[in-house]
Amino acid sequence: MSLFRKIFGAGNNASDEESLSEYNTPEPSNLAIDDLFTYYFKKNGGKFIYCENLSEVKEQFENILEENDWFESEVLCNEPKLFNFLEENKLEYTNPVAPKFFFASCENLIADEGSVLFSSNQIRQKKPNELPDNIVILATTSQILETKSDGLRVIKKKYDKDYPTNITTIKYFEKVQDEDFLTYGSSAKNLYLLLLEDL
Repeated sequence: MSLFRKIFGAGNNASDEESLSEYNTPEPSNLAIDDLFTYYFKKNGGKFIYCENLSEVKEQFENILEENDWFESEVLCNEPKLFNFLEENKLEYTNPVAPKFFFASCENLIADEGSVLFSSNQIRQKKPNELPDNIVILATTSQILETKSDGLRVIKKKYDKDYPTNITTIKYFEKVQDEDFLTYGSSAKNLYLLLLEDL
């Protein structure tokens, strides 16, 4: 898959990246959907970690904790299926007062803007600016969709009767240099994506 070759930089070096500017970057319109997501996600400032299996996910999660010195701290997490990751690393998730980071899955990953689509299943009724500044997301390659409309269709089909509320995306993962009306009101998040291969 060419996506992972681009991520891990096979054949690329730092000088290649420095020579790219907003005027001569490759046109992403004819990229595969996974490459398109990666292109925009990294452009938005997201940190991307590809994992082939669950043991790699656990190892990379521990690396993130070590890098940020988050061991034995409080975490905001609303999904019981993720609690074992927190318990294994002695992280407190019951009624956190000052959580260091938000740990969640997501509904989908949106390729055409490099964003992460959430619903009340992950963030309850919080707005993105009410979440901690640091976020760790666990998602799978099968969750990558082309547009937000595709994501909404999948949510509608998946939750036939018990439709979630508070559906939103987080798109900016670093402070925007030149704010304009498109970025007004958005809050930048330090976001790590653990992407598990499931295709």
